[in-house]
Amino acid sequence: MAWPSTAEAYRQLNHGVHRRRGGHHSAELVVISVDFAEVAAYQASGDWNAAGLLLSEAARRAEAAGAGALLLCTNTMHKVADVIEDAVDIPLLHVADATAQGARALGWERVGLLGTRFTMEDPTVVQHRLEAAGLQVLVPEEGDRELVHRIIYEELTHGIVLPASRDRYREVARRLEERGVQAVIAGCTEIELLLGKDDVSGGWLPTTRLSVDAGLAWLLAEADGPA
Repeated sequence: MAWPSTAEAYRQLNHGVHRRRGGHHSAELVVISVDFAEVAAYQASGDWNAAGLLLSEAARRAEAAGAGALLLCTNTMHKVADVIEDAVDIPLLHVADATAQGARALGWERVGLLGTRFTMEDPTVVQHRLEAAGLQVLVPEEGDRELVHRIIYEELTHGIVLPASRDRYREVARRLEERGVQAVIAGCTEIELLLGKDDVSGGWLPTTRLSVDAGLAWLLAEADGPA
């Protein structure tokens, strides 16, 4: 929901279309960017009904502007994915589906989930959907969950990327790997601003890129037309 990850998703979508189609091609997109302060206030107060209404209206605006499918550039707000889907007639390309597909393609079954406190502690956000796809999902211990959440909200959502915070995230990832996870999920789209695959010793599942890959597949299928 914060602008840094929206900007990164926008960049990746355009690079992906350009790599595939060449020339001056770029992604044909409708971008609805909401005020993150409003969303964060709803999250903090637990008013998920208001958050769902806000994002449902954003989805309707995207559909009215011509969008044929939706990407929600956040993991946490997939908590209201059902409400968004009910508000429109176009598909939502769910981040958990893209993540599960990426894990299965590489043979990973036991994964660690990093994200906001809401994502890590409420299994209805993405964990249940990942488990339904056959993955075993572990989250960090309580102290590590608090650290990961704090850095997201106090630094990454403001576009602040600190080497010291990268080191602390690496330690959290290492502790998950010591518990037997085969891959670590960057289950908050801002985390990819801080960590990459070279920061973990095992597998890496970046949800921004995986979600973008699903969006690219849809965009390019639309551009190429029926086979």
